[in-house]
Amino acid sequence: MTTAAEVLIDDDGAVRIITLNRPEVRNAIDMPLRIALAEALEAADADPNVRAIVLTGAGRAFCSGGDISTMARTPEEQAMQRVQLAQKVIRAIWNTGKPVIAAVEGAAYGAGTALAAACDRVVAARDARFATTFVNVGLAGDMGVYASLPARIGVARARQMLLMAQPVGAPEALDWGLVDALAEPGDARDAAVTDAQTLAARPAEALSVLKQMLARSPQLHPLEILDREASHQARLFDTDDFAEGVAAFREKRAPSFGSRQGV
Repeated sequence: MTTAAEVLIDDDGAVRIITLNRPEVRNAIDMPLRIALAEALEAADADPNVRAIVLTGAGRAFCSGGDISTMARTPEEQAMQRVQLAQKVIRAIWNTGKPVIAAVEGAAYGAGTALAAACDRVVAARDARFATTFVNVGLAGDMGVYASLPARIGVARARQMLLMAQPVGAPEALDWGLVDALAEPGDARDAAVTDAQTLAARPAEALSVLKQMLARSPQLHPLEILDREASHQARLFDTDDFAEGVAAFREKRAPSFGSRQGV
């Protein structure tokens, strides 16, 4: 395990586990944490031995939001620098072709909900709670919340979460689509790592295409989607992973995709 002041980094085979490490403030995001988190995500993306990423929080909470104790009225130009550092975290999640899984225990409030929703899969403890509480301090929300939240739960529910800032329990969040799987309290990280190991064993290039297409398709004309599907699929036909998948099918065995270093 690599330990820094703001994040913990641990590898479980081909799975990189990145832990927000401010448990004394329920992993509230201050400036050093947002910088360290973006750097950790970018490093995981660049590491060829990492094939899936789990994002979680130390202690009893996933993330209680932005650290209000570090906030003050700020001129717009200076505030933009702060906001862009938060956006850099979400860009890192969306730009990597590797699947990113959020493991949520306890509170995921404000930026915590936005952070979880930006991930490709959300595994939450049954007693976890989500709330978009930006309006409580006179803000409207950032960290991709206006893209990821409506995409997951629809515009109407996203509007009410943002307007009312009321907590939503994990079972209800599962029904809505904000959460993808439930775990018993205390087990969210282990469940997320198990899912990540499953994804790490799958063809990395195909997963990258899948992630890219799902992100872009809502903005594309259906005919353009057909063209992009065809282009990606044709390229994947000429990959080692496809050849291995076909060979494994014919030989009636499980496929072994990609470089399995560290697994």
